[in-house]
Amino acid sequence: MPLASFGQAGPLTPDGYVPRVADVVVGRALAISPIVVVEGARGTGKSWTGLRHARSQIRLDRDPGAVEAASLRPGAALEGDRPRLVDEWQLAPGLWNFARHVVDAESGRGRFIFTGSAHPPDDRTRHSGAGRVVRVRMRPMSLAESGESSGEVSLGSLLAGDDCSAGASAATVDDVVEALCRGGWPRHLGMPVADAQSLCRAYLQEVARADIGRLGRSRHRPEGVQRLLSSLSRNIATAAKASTLSDDIAGDASPSRNTVAEYLEALRRVFVVEDLPAWAVHLRSRARLRRSPKRHLVDPSLAAATLRAGPERLWRDVGYLGQAFESLVVRDLRVYAEANDAAVWHFRDSNGHELDAVVVHGDGRWLAVEVKLGSGERLDEAARSLTRACEQVDTSRVGEPAKRLVITAAGYGYERPDGVTVLPTTALGP
Repeated sequence: MPLASFGQAGPLTPDGYVPRVADVVVGRALAISPIVVVEGARGTGKSWTGLRHARSQIRLDRDPGAVEAASLRPGAALEGDRPRLVDEWQLAPGLWNFARHVVDAESGRGRFIFTGSAHPPDDRTRHSGAGRVVRVRMRPMSLAESGESSGEVSLGSLLAGDDCSAGASAATVDDVVEALCRGGWPRHLGMPVADAQSLCRAYLQEVARADIGRLGRSRHRPEGVQRLLSSLSRNIATAAKASTLSDDIAGDASPSRNTVAEYLEALRRVFVVEDLPAWAVHLRSRARLRRSPKRHLVDPSLAAATLRAGPERLWRDVGYLGQAFESLVVRDLRVYAEANDAAVWHFRDSNGHELDAVVVHGDGRWLAVEVKLGSGERLDEAARSLTRACEQVDTSRVGEPAKRLVITAAGYGYERPDGVTVLPTTALGP
């Protein structure tokens, strides 16, 4: 699925715009729904993607007078060629209900694109768009979007069960680790890792200080949120329980477990935390499913920056580097899955069999994924683990996986004699 080939760029497309996987999803959403809401963490490129698809705009954050005018005359603020981008719409929340009334009174699709800060003004506006609104999740750039993956093997082809073949990737393992530390934030492309990590830490400080407060927790403790983010960073790509996180951040002013749960929910609402849920599937054995989610931040660079771990420090702790690499792969799988009508889960049973990721298509096709940073004997070990985990799944109910896939950091993509597919993340695309 070539990113640049989807549709024509609109007249408002910013100079230097890099095509995004979300362009595919936004285009499809505009074709079926009158209102499309592009939501996600701050700094992921929502406004620019909205501009690519819009034919007129109102940018509420750039003109204080526009906010006042939109509050007084919301109808005038929504006038213009369609689709009309309403950027930072939460600054004039009355526009939400007015837009709903407009699309109720007038037929048509692709009328409005609402983008803005990740924190919504309240739950009522988030959930009052039934039948009128399609929401698109915007995440940081995948490696295919940032140019660090060739994208020659698409997730769609893997879900179709096609044979996998990819030449040696131009990117090395060191390149992947550097990309992990820099992150997929559009403004960080081409930036030295140390500078990018400084910006990531400043971003999380602002989340802890201000963004959580905007959700109504005016008495929250920013230092408590920061300690929680540090704990999440240490426990990235693990199934750490909320009680474990609470114990991990214990101190003189340790927050209660209820407070930790509230902070976690707030961090989800600003799209900084994006846990990976457990796959609910029937088993062949009497083992029990483990239903705890795996802990992930929206981009692994946030975890690395929080722990002040650049590439050299990560290489000194290969175990943690493996966790961070798994989180990078999960980020990219989520980006590609959204464009393929699929979702990403994880699997683990009480006997210790697990899959790092399970990609499930809307029609039931699924991929079993093991993530492995190393090569050689480690690939053999990963293939055996992957096969054992798949044997626990009751395939009479869900069918055989389209692929048993080991995702590595670099190298070749190929089919093994045992039926396991090996693919570097630097060759994977949507």
